[in-house]
Amino acid sequence: MALAISSETPLQDEIRHLVAELNAYMIPLTPREFQFQLTVEQMAEPSVTLFVARDETGRAVGMGALKEHGEGLGEVKRMYTLPEIRGQRVGSVILKRIEEEALARGVTRLVLETGEAPGFEAAWRVYERGGFTTCGAVLDYPDSGYSRFYEKKLA
Repeated sequence: MALAISSETPLQDEIRHLVAELNAYMIPLTPREFQFQLTVEQMAEPSVTLFVARDETGRAVGMGALKEHGEGLGEVKRMYTLPEIRGQRVGSVILKRIEEEALARGVTRLVLETGEAPGFEAAWRVYERGGFTTCGAVLDYPDSGYSRFYEKKLA
């Protein structure tokens, strides 16, 4: 599959639809108080860069975001690929683009929080294949047992 990955505004209907699909998938997997989703509006803040993967027809088939926290720390957020194209390494390509942008911006460490329940296995594979390793709780996320944390040192 030919992909184009670019930084885009989340404030468009197609991205709102992807975010709604991601939320619908995640909500049943983990108690709501242990879900830390960015809204589309939060994704439009200056500290967040959204990357969208589009197929050869221009359809958005995946997304992922880099949230900068300052002092060389970046966070991977809102990774999602449409179910019908999972397994084609779209998530890996998005993750690589996030890493490239992070390096260009002086980020030396990327972290992320994801679910620690059945249903998140595909996400774990993407992160681990991308060189991320599990770590303790990051940023201000609680160590609740409902989250799995990853990190990757850059440069």
